[in-house]
Amino acid sequence: MTNIADLRKSYERAELDEHASNAQPLKQFELWFQQALDAQLPEPNAMTLATVADNGRPSTRVVLIKGWDERGIVWYTNYQSRKGRELEANPFAALQFHWVELERVVRIEGRVEKVTEEESDAYFRTRPLDSRIGAWASPQSEVIASRATLVGNAAKYGAMYLLNPPRPPHWGGYRLVPDAWEFWQGRKSRLHDRLRYRKADDGAWMRERLAP
Repeated sequence: MTNIADLRKSYERAELDEHASNAQPLKQFELWFQQALDAQLPEPNAMTLATVADNGRPSTRVVLIKGWDERGIVWYTNYQSRKGRELEANPFAALQFHWVELERVVRIEGRVEKVTEEESDAYFRTRPLDSRIGAWASPQSEVIASRATLVGNAAKYGAMYLLNPPRPPHWGGYRLVPDAWEFWQGRKSRLHDRLRYRKADDGAWMRERLAP
């Protein structure tokens, strides 16, 4: 059996310099995201979402980014899921993209809000039919007896709504409004590049280097 303590990798693909990076974190994110797309990485849109319950216990899961703009980062889910309940109790979260092949990580922190019902409706209409039925069929994060429960629910709602299932009232989008970004580029000898952007009192972004 491999000794996992001996697993190591030397990161030598790229560097991240203050003067070469964009002064606006969203622009830097757009550049790196496009490079992840161009590299044809598997699921470059996958991000880890971390939330904290009202009892202080954190939890994480992987979700898919579905959009971004100056207002923040957007994803969609069941509002009654564990993450939905935790965001209701504590509307702050952290996101992380890990593009292993590019030796890059992006971390984003901030307040979370629901997107408008119109935004949720518009995105829901673009989903494949099976996914729209699935939003009704799955009581996300709840204990169920077996997979047959999901299959039965899907059949029931499929028969009920046919080709035009409406968006469930318990399903929609969230937007994380960033107040901190960090861009991590792996470097040789574990002397990684870490640039953090954080909001100053006047609302401008401050860029600073962190020790690895």
